[in-house]
Amino acid sequence: MALGVLGVTATGRTTAVAAVLMLFLSFGHASASALPGGDFPDAVTVAGLQRSYLVHVPAGIEQPNGLVINLHGAGMTGGQQAAATNYNAIADQHGFVVAYPDGIDLSWADGRGASVPDRQGVDDVGFLVALVDRLTHDFGIDRGRVFATGMSAGAFMANRLACERADVVAAIAPIAGTLGSTFPCAPSRPVSVLAVHGTGDQVVPFVGGPMLGRGGPSDIVGAPALAQRWRELDACPAPIEDSPAPAVRRFTASGCADGTEVALVQVDGGGHTWLDASPASAQFFATHGR
Repeated sequence: MALGVLGVTATGRTTAVAAVLMLFLSFGHASASALPGGDFPDAVTVAGLQRSYLVHVPAGIEQPNGLVINLHGAGMTGGQQAAATNYNAIADQHGFVVAYPDGIDLSWADGRGASVPDRQGVDDVGFLVALVDRLTHDFGIDRGRVFATGMSAGAFMANRLACERADVVAAIAPIAGTLGSTFPCAPSRPVSVLAVHGTGDQVVPFVGGPMLGRGGPSDIVGAPALAQRWRELDACPAPIEDSPAPAVRRFTASGCADGTEVALVQVDGGGHTWLDASPASAQFFATHGR
């Protein structure tokens, strides 16, 4: 079915990331010096809340090839998402800086209304936009090469981010997550989408309908319906089906508005897991910037 815990504390957080940035800036953006790499915890304050995240910087690159925001599932941390997805190794291959934010109450205000941050009105979209603003500025990343992925609740959040701030992300890859059935999605511009979902998912049903997550019950759009919604939003032609691996069916709509693409990868029998989506999502991002 293949497709191709770091604890964060406040002490020393800003000092650690500032150190690597000072090394980077001391070389100068225009020089041919390689960017110091590593993993650094940091935080940004949004709407009066200090929001933590982990950032991974590939070693030995002169210019990052993009920024990936990788969002954890409910009950997890950003550091656990990094470990579960092994995204750092994949990002190193593509030259991506990767950020792993931490949600409030280990979850996200993803628009379903089921989580604590959703019920409290936490501005997670604002948090992610502020994070993108900081990291693209600090590391000199092209704003047309910002991407988001996530697992489960993180996938719902990635979809919400694209719906509300399509100007910020060029492409998303939601894994085992869709959108709340009543959530309005009206992106300001086309966004490329690679959705990956298992037909045997017992937490986020492939066909949609009622689900019971960590925060409580909600009603959701199914994975095929989500892909169709994005195809309509991006003015795509009908998808073409192929089977890139055993038990894997891919429905790809290319030639959408502004050169975007919408693909649904259906993993027959796949459960509520990451589904080894790191290589496929990174490759998708590498070829779907603006």
